[in-house]
Amino acid sequence: MRDPITLYKLIILYMLSKVDFPLTKAQISDFMLEKEYTNFLSLQQSIGELIDAGLITAQSIRNRTHLSITKEGAETVSFFGNQITGSIKADIDHFFAENEIHLRNESSILADYYKSTSGEYEAHLTAKEKGIKLVDITLSVPSEETAAAICDNWQNKNQDIYQYLIRQLF
Repeated sequence: MRDPITLYKLIILYMLSKVDFPLTKAQISDFMLEKEYTNFLSLQQSIGELIDAGLITAQSIRNRTHLSITKEGAETVSFFGNQITGSIKADIDHFFAENEIHLRNESSILADYYKSTSGEYEAHLTAKEKGIKLVDITLSVPSEETAAAICDNWQNKNQDIYQYLIRQLF
């Protein structure tokens, strides 16, 4: 392939087409940089151009950007995916085979906070599975530090909290 940026874009589209959940920029970067397929700046350029072209969408939640493939992006990878070498596809498939549960959990457990109109802070916590919300909680707290701590703890304790709620409510 003559244009390396085009290859990077196809790899990103291929990765997003292989999963049924969003991947974060960091997850894609970890793979691409670890395999030394590209450098950080070229990767960021590729992601930006894919977003601008409407082939992927980006949603920022706290300090993470979640990327999803669009219908147009899926069509593009179906037409041009054969330009990705078999060894790169094998690397991607191996990466997902080894990391899918971890990647899915990172993308399915969301926590963010914001200052409400009342002056309190609200921590918004969500756990999803296959795009369906299992839990969606908003807690009002008096300080930003408390809201940030709740969000951080949600990442580690969401399963215990979900199980507790189920036991108590059913």
